Amino acid sequence: MSDRYGHIPVLLHEVLDALDPRPGEVYADCTTGLGGHALEIARRIGPSGCLMLNDWDMGNLRRAEERVRASLGADSPEIQTFCANFAGFSKRIASSGRMADMVLADLGFASNQMEDPQRGLSFSREGPLDMRLASQESAPTNTPGSSEHVPHSAADLVSSLPVSELERILREFGEERRAGAIARKIDEERRTHPISTTSDLASIVRSAVGRSDSAGIDPATKTFQALRIAVNDELGNLDALLHSVEAAMLGTSRSPWLAPGARVGVISFHSLEDRPVKRMFSSLRDRGLADDLLSGHVGPSVAEVEANPRSRSAKLRAVRRR
Repeated sequence: MSDRYGHIPVLLHEVLDALDPRPGEVYADCTTGLGGHALEIARRIGPSGCLMLNDWDMGNLRRAEERVRASLGADSPEIQTFCANFAGFSKRIASSGRMADMVLADLGFASNQMEDPQRGLSFSREGPLDMRLASQESAPTNTPGSSEHVPHSAADLVSSLPVSELERILREFGEERRAGAIARKIDEERRTHPISTTSDLASIVRSAVGRSDSAGIDPATKTFQALRIAVNDELGNLDALLHSVEAAMLGTSRSPWLAPGARVGVISFHSLEDRPVKRMFSSLRDRGLADDLLSGHVGPSVAEVEANPRSRSAKLRAVRRR
């Protein structure tokens, strides 16, 4: 069930079983959101433990910390917060002098982000064509070559990218087979007027490819996914995290950040996220660096999907460092 924060953590019981939190341990949450997983892990690690909470959205990071403290009071663990994307989270953990016993990256976004029209994440809600997951109140200054730069909005990409690059993004990040037709239609429309709202873009995509398919899926779905991934460099950040896990398990990290026996879990929601996780975790297992905790992956139960339809495509994979 959701609480006053309007949040239902995905695969909560499966995460707790895989990460197996114990009193006094250090938990690193790469994508804290509204703190659903963090709160339940905090209950188990207790006041002698430590929560290291990371999120790109300062508002949600504050809500998550408040949630844990309000729920647990004096039984709350030590809490450290970091407002950034998760690509460099391992360096922040190491610089704190801690090593994580548990790491979780839930690659979905918080329900309040999806429901906020100002985020522009949903074609079913009229709003600016933004899609940035970073809160603007906390966004760092752009630095060339830095993984912490403020992303351009989806409107910026749609208005400025060459047709060939738009087509590539839609094809690679949205797995959209009609990427060429959509990119050409976007180019045609932007020559006459700015494409600045979610409804603008959704209408253009629908006019390029038609209405919903036989499964009732809106034709704008894949385009919105592709642009969101591009805006936030989601796959680049995931790749950076996975390679930092690999380096820690190989012992080649400049600063150690994963404790011996550390458990690492990733919740993905589509194949573009799941494939690199599956490959990396399989490689770690095959090289004798980690043990697979779930014999592949687990998904939501029928009951969870009924209670929270957004969990339908979720997959949890988890390994333990040897």
